Amino acid sequence: MIQRIALELGPWSWWALGLLLLAAEVILPGVFLVWIALAALLTGALSLVLWDMGFWVWEVQLVVFSLLALVSVIIGRRFVVSSSESDEALLNKRGESLIGRTAVLEQPIAEGRGRVRLDDTTWAVEGPDLPAGTRVRIVASSGRQLTVEPA
Repeated sequence: MIQRIALELGPWSWWALGLLLLAAEVILPGVFLVWIALAALLTGALSLVLWDMGFWVWEVQLVVFSLLALVSVIIGRRFVVSSSESDEALLNKRGESLIGRTAVLEQPIAEGRGRVRLDDTTWAVEGPDLPAGTRVRIVASSGRQLTVEPA
């Protein structure tokens, strides 16, 4: 069946596969199919040149496509990962971004637990027992729990 399709469409079968994968990339989330589509398009370009050669049978084409797909995925992954690093290291780590700030206790710290208001959010804090209204400095964060010490 694969041999019949390859013979009927010729080198254009790889171009059709590449365009189909690019269309699927637009519909599906992520950046993965684009690299496999690139491999199919490169295999199609090679097929245009090598189609009449005796060694360019469909089995060889599949091996070339597989190797090109592997190489393009590896190179593409490195490209996407290196370009997706943020210049804001604490962008999605709100608790960690609060370390070093000072605030006033909204509720006293009793038995190691209390509450502090920072901006528009009330945070649970842990630290030494202190009365409400004491100025504290945030020294650590673990999830939604802040660790404080007297400022």
